Amino acid sequence: MVLVEDGVIRDVDFTGAAAPEYATVTDFGPDEWLLPGLIDAHVHLCWDGTKDAVAHVASDDRETVLETARASAATTLQGGVTTVRDLGDRDYLSLALREQVPSTEIPEIVAAGPPITARGGHCHFLGGEAEGADALRAAVRERLEQGCDVVKVMASGGNVTPGSNSLDQQYDRSDLRLIVDEAYRLGLRTAAHAHAVQAIADAVDAGFDTIEHFSFFTPDGVDLRQEVLDKVVRGGTFVSLTVGMMPGKAPTLPAVVARFAAMTELVAKVIASGARVVPGTDAGATSGKRHGVYPYALIQLAELGMPTRDVLRAATTEAAEAVGRGGHKGVLRPGADADLLVLGSSPVDDVSAVTDIRAVYRAGHRVR
Repeated sequence: MVLVEDGVIRDVDFTGAAAPEYATVTDFGPDEWLLPGLIDAHVHLCWDGTKDAVAHVASDDRETVLETARASAATTLQGGVTTVRDLGDRDYLSLALREQVPSTEIPEIVAAGPPITARGGHCHFLGGEAEGADALRAAVRERLEQGCDVVKVMASGGNVTPGSNSLDQQYDRSDLRLIVDEAYRLGLRTAAHAHAVQAIADAVDAGFDTIEHFSFFTPDGVDLRQEVLDKVVRGGTFVSLTVGMMPGKAPTLPAVVARFAAMTELVAKVIASGARVVPGTDAGATSGKRHGVYPYALIQLAELGMPTRDVLRAATTEAAEAVGRGGHKGVLRPGADADLLVLGSSPVDDVSAVTDIRAVYRAGHRVR
């Protein structure tokens, strides 16, 4: 029994005790399972999850993109994801969304705003271009002033930006360290997008809280560097693995298609290493990554060798720590936010139970 009041968990009882007389009781029966709301560590709410996602977010007017973000957030919440970390919007629209829409109608949004990127670099169309020490420090300060929670940096190029190459390093180690130091000085967390081997190594050395993708791209394929992985494991750096694909979909980005088998093997090795893995879907970026994809990310982690209890931990308590919401999200205990998920069967026995959603609560309010 979970007792909720004013959007917060007041008590959790496992003894079968009766509910307080003043409580309104919802009994889901003996077969349902109650979990903390799930947490997606990497989404793009302003992106519409189609093959034209880049064109949409780059060229449509502000209100159209904001409406996309609103619809994306609602779909995400209906899928049991009650907290998201938005790692790339335009015009700080994820912040506008969380200010304009009641908290009970959308997931909690941990916002990065436009990612910091090189001139003409990956996702430059979102408005985060900055180069040189002064400009980089100013970019970090701007995100604090806008109300962001995390600073996202494109340490390497990416796959969806025309003209960008995921093998390219966009910033050297000293620039990355400067960004991390300034963010920490201001009380902000940090996330580094990194595909290329050296970009990953530099981001780890610079001290980023999370490394996004962690894909170890080389010109010929994928090359997992054991010494870098060992450093991640020792240091407790979070690895935000890009997992999850809508049923019936397959990768379409050429760089990913050419490396897909090797990337799958790499993810399995990272899981087996004991690294602090959390699922980040990149929802919104492509047609296979529509909003609502998160349950399939958890199924994929299990298929790649992660025990189901560890999958559930990665999606709740570990993800909460990774996105800076530890203790408030991802747990069922007094004082935590009343973000809850009710499933029709045991996700410990079969993690695909996360697709059998019976109810979702956000801040104590039932939304499904």
